Amino acid sequence: MRGILYCYMRQADKVQQFKQDPKPSECLHSVFSAHTGDEVFSHEEYSHLQINAVSLFLLYLVEMISSGLQVIYNTDEVSFIQNLVFCVERAYRVPDFGVWERGSKYNNGSPELHSSSVGLAKAALEAINGFNLFGKQGCSWSVIFVDFDAHNRNRQTLCSLLPRESRSHNTDAALLPCLSYPAFALDDEVLFSQTLDKIIRKLKGKYGFKRFLRDGYRTALEDKTRRYYKPAEIKLFDGIECEFPLFFIFMIIDGVFRGNPAQVKEYQDLLDPLLQHTCEGCPVVPKYYYVPADFVELEKKNPGSQKRFPSNSGCDGKFFLWGQAVYIIAKLLADKLISPKDIDPIGRYVAPEDQRNVSMRFSNQGPLENDLVVHVALIAESQRLQVFLNTYGIQTQTPQQVEPIQIWAQKELVKAYFHLGVNDKLGLSGRPDRPIGCLGTSKIYRILGKTVVCYSIIFDLSDFYMSQDVMMLIDDIKNALQFIKQYWKMHGRPLFVVLIREDNIRGSRFNPILDMLAAFRKGIVGGVKVHVDRVQTLISGAVVEQLDFLRITETEEAPVFKRLEELDLPKHSKVKRQSSTPNASELEQQPDVNINDWKSKSTYEILQKFNDCNCLASQALLSSILLKREGPNFITKDGTVAEHIERIYRRAGSKKLWSVVRFAASLLGKLVDSLAPSITNVLVQGKQVTLGAFGQEEEVISNPLSPGVIKKIIYEKCHLQDEREAVVQQELVIHIGWIISNSPELFSGMLKIRIGWIIHAMKYELKIRAGDMPAKDLYQMSPSEVKQLLLDILQPQQQGRGWLNRRQIDGSLNRAPAGFYDRVWQILERTPNGLIVAGKFLPQQPTLSDMTMYEMNFSLLVEDMLQNIDQPEYRQIIVELLMVISVILERNPELEFQDKVDLDKVVQEAFHDFQKDHGLPKGSEKQDDMTAFYNTHPTGKKGTCSYLSKAVITLLLEGEMKPSNDDPCTVS
Repeated sequence: MRGILYCYMRQADKVQQFKQDPKPSECLHSVFSAHTGDEVFSHEEYSHLQINAVSLFLLYLVEMISSGLQVIYNTDEVSFIQNLVFCVERAYRVPDFGVWERGSKYNNGSPELHSSSVGLAKAALEAINGFNLFGKQGCSWSVIFVDFDAHNRNRQTLCSLLPRESRSHNTDAALLPCLSYPAFALDDEVLFSQTLDKIIRKLKGKYGFKRFLRDGYRTALEDKTRRYYKPAEIKLFDGIECEFPLFFIFMIIDGVFRGNPAQVKEYQDLLDPLLQHTCEGCPVVPKYYYVPADFVELEKKNPGSQKRFPSNSGCDGKFFLWGQAVYIIAKLLADKLISPKDIDPIGRYVAPEDQRNVSMRFSNQGPLENDLVVHVALIAESQRLQVFLNTYGIQTQTPQQVEPIQIWAQKELVKAYFHLGVNDKLGLSGRPDRPIGCLGTSKIYRILGKTVVCYSIIFDLSDFYMSQDVMMLIDDIKNALQFIKQYWKMHGRPLFVVLIREDNIRGSRFNPILDMLAAFRKGIVGGVKVHVDRVQTLISGAVVEQLDFLRITETEEAPVFKRLEELDLPKHSKVKRQSSTPNASELEQQPDVNINDWKSKSTYEILQKFNDCNCLASQALLSSILLKREGPNFITKDGTVAEHIERIYRRAGSKKLWSVVRFAASLLGKLVDSLAPSITNVLVQGKQVTLGAFGQEEEVISNPLSPGVIKKIIYEKCHLQDEREAVVQQELVIHIGWIISNSPELFSGMLKIRIGWIIHAMKYELKIRAGDMPAKDLYQMSPSEVKQLLLDILQPQQQGRGWLNRRQIDGSLNRAPAGFYDRVWQILERTPNGLIVAGKFLPQQPTLSDMTMYEMNFSLLVEDMLQNIDQPEYRQIIVELLMVISVILERNPELEFQDKVDLDKVVQEAFHDFQKDHGLPKGSEKQDDMTAFYNTHPTGKKGTCSYLSKAVITLLLEGEMKPSNDDPCTVS
């Protein structure tokens, strides 16, 4: 362990770079010279990014120190380990190369998000949080801190990725050491059984487990002179993958831990014949068993029929050390010479029946019956606001009344954490500038002798207009409470500070806020039990975090933190409540100038008009012309153009002119907080996100990006037709990030979250609701109304709706029926020349050679094929057509398509049949109008499926039938 630490610490500069920007080229090396500790291969030569390796090191560091060993000797090493923790905390959003150092299954040099890496990171964070690296002799400055919210994101990500290993690996034996010994990373028994069953079902063989399907490693057909495979090459390895006895050993250890002697015996019996022996008769574990080149064809024809041969580990004095070490542990456990507690002193494994009695700072308990009560402190920002609320029976405290306890914004806590893990000698800065989440702000902190409580990021004064909508704030508070209830796993109650500002109760905002505060008094908010009391009373039941790393010597200057100050207003002066208006009328949101008329006019004329008109919408339009023509720093008599637009933005916000606010926000290039984490929330659910306006080019996001890159995409792709689109897409990303974390079932069947198309679906919904009246303008709706509309369209479609409307909404959401992608795979198997739709071609080869049926990457490829379709209702008809083709082929195994299948042509044939039946003559005006077809129910007589089936069967019968031995039509 000291040797690995020595090698790691020599690369402190890489740790510093990686925690700021986690790129494969900046990561810690995972291969070193055993003699000197030097780097052996460059990043171009070797796939070093393996988060699981660093996580395993941290986990064993804790296990070993807990057993009484001393591994860490000085504070430089402590600060280095703390920085390793900062790197591992982001495992949930950093694609790596995984245990097998190859990343994607195709072995083409691309990293992926691996369940095994995220799981090991989660286990390491649980183990090392609050742990003293100096053991029992340690003091406060050798304690390691873990961000509770980052740990929780790893937990959520692991549960959403499983039972898959990654996008290309449907399952993988690497999950065994993650889910069982040594990590025991999963606390959901059902998901554990589901994942383990899948590993056994797909990978278990006579000689061990395959690492994963189509794994070419050390097979007879692998070209050992090349580092990467060619496209479609992995098909060669189908059925001849090497089998590793190592995983039988992991199953023996798992059986011992879980008290399952039948499992132990089963895998011991399987393992014993596979062991080789040295000259002295000592058992040796071969690394793998392979199919020799001469037997490959026979094995492929009849899987499991051929004898496999062991690798030469042990024969020439070289041992497969991993296998040998795990074998010795398994043998000691099985012979009862050691107990599970001896190799797991920190108790990573907790039997289900004991989980309630286990006390840990980060509990790895499963989903227990959660009846958590959240403690709430109501804080008014001024005394006069407190007096005013008191008249309505709402008891609050002011910042002065909670003294000596201080109230901080979460960004001040972030500033405090900057001092954690700083080491000038090693060139390491402290914790990166990452916000503290809801769970972190629900603890109490002791900092430099002060007691501090924090309010959540949702109460921060934001520059983005969503904070102007008080209904959004109320919604955020309910979401935060539900989130805390669901994910709080510590002993002690969470303390949630509700900060009430004078601005929150102005005008029409007051009643909704009052209703929410009344709900707090009653003790239940958004389905969560709450207990409201004074901060001084609630502190006794809270979790206290001692931030002792902020040690200040006499020569150092203490850091300055800004606490929440009480507004200095006369106590009995009146709270101004009428400075805000109800939602503005549509008339106020419409400009009284036409942009096209003014584009050609001179700058002088535009400035004249700008000064003369009082309409904010018109001023915003005129400002946009000036901005594009003269730039943001063009000076007028009242300041620059940018300052003008900022004023319009503020005034429109207070008047609730949402369309004007959005237009101005877009002109100013505003970016909402938490945009990057929201996109990451969607990606870790196994989805992709696309940004860009409906009908225009879209940008597909498959891996987490930085806020700067996302801003560039949004303002390049969403600005083309309507400036307001750029900020509405940001709103939707924030909403979807929250919804998918709390209610992932609403996105079932949606693999690609196309933001522009979802906005299109929302506009459709508004049209449907309006009937014959003009539809409501989406851009004039408040952010909370936009969120509610989004939730409405995500619900399953109402039965009373016409089929056109249903197809429009489902098509816009890119929703597909259960098993859809597997059915497309089955179609492709019977379509040698591939499928084409809207000019996008899906070939049979190399697709079937490269991928496997249940692989996420294949599903994404099918989505890519459908991407060019520009009408949502037509997309839905194509989805229905593919389901029809699949059913027909399933019921007629003797049929297959001879030529390339043009799905557009099949739909056209079906539509022509439909026209004939409905008496639409050729050459009529409505010849190409498919509205009636889209509005026809799919099933039953004369449903769309009957027309599609007929067209498909006609196409199939044009080809040849495959002869079958038991064909009932054959006479002789």
